[in-house]
Amino acid sequence: MTKEELIAKLKTIVQPYIQDEDAFKNLNENTDFINDLKINSANLVDVILDVEDEFDIRIENDDMEKMISVKAAMDLVNEKLAAT
Repeated sequence: MTKEELIAKLKTIVQPYIQDEDAFKNLNENTDFINDLKINSANLVDVILDVEDEFDIRIENDDMEKMISVKAAMDLVNEKLAAT
């Protein structure tokens, strides 16, 4: 999966939870889920569950704490997919 495909999938996953439309339109690797998109911590858990479902991976609690940006999510997804 290319970087662009992965970002597109993540964008679709986070869209229902965002609070900042402008930041969402400019979503890229450096976008922070909490500070830029204004996703609250409860919804961030929903994002993580949706990522697990979309990519058929399991994200451990330790990994969840690190998944606060698009780049971190991409790294985690790629790492989990490579391990399967």
